[in-house]
Amino acid sequence: MSHALGIRAALLIDAGAISRCVTAAYSMYIPRLGKPPEPMLQSYDEVIAHRAVYVVNDGSDIIGVLVLGKDDEGLVLENVAVDPRHHGTGVGRALLQFAEAEARRQGYSEIHLYTNVVMTENQSLYSKIGYAEYARREEDGFSRVYMRKIVA
Repeated sequence: MSHALGIRAALLIDAGAISRCVTAAYSMYIPRLGKPPEPMLQSYDEVIAHRAVYVVNDGSDIIGVLVLGKDDEGLVLENVAVDPRHHGTGVGRALLQFAEAEARRQGYSEIHLYTNVVMTENQSLYSKIGYAEYARREEDGFSRVYMRKIVA
């Protein structure tokens, strides 16, 4: 897939396809967690209404999802999900680069995220691209690792 992926703002009509993409991306973690990961539990029409949500299409299919939010610590990368059939094609990398550019555009010097303690692949990936762990917290019944990256 080319580097010029079409990333666009999500529309309410995309909610079902976003939910399918997120479910495909996160289902592999259910056996490790013993329950669905938090992104699988969200109502994406609600998420689209209250957060900055972006998608990548491949024809009529949504193959990548990015959700950005704001909290007391700044801009948070709440969710990045790529359909497993498109792993290794640059979709996730493009979404992460887009998130970092969006953080800079909004005047933030860093972006932060959290991932579950058992999602070790994510922690390794984020470390490789410049994120550093700064906290571990128990929230909503999930054990989370917080990481941040300086983008300015």
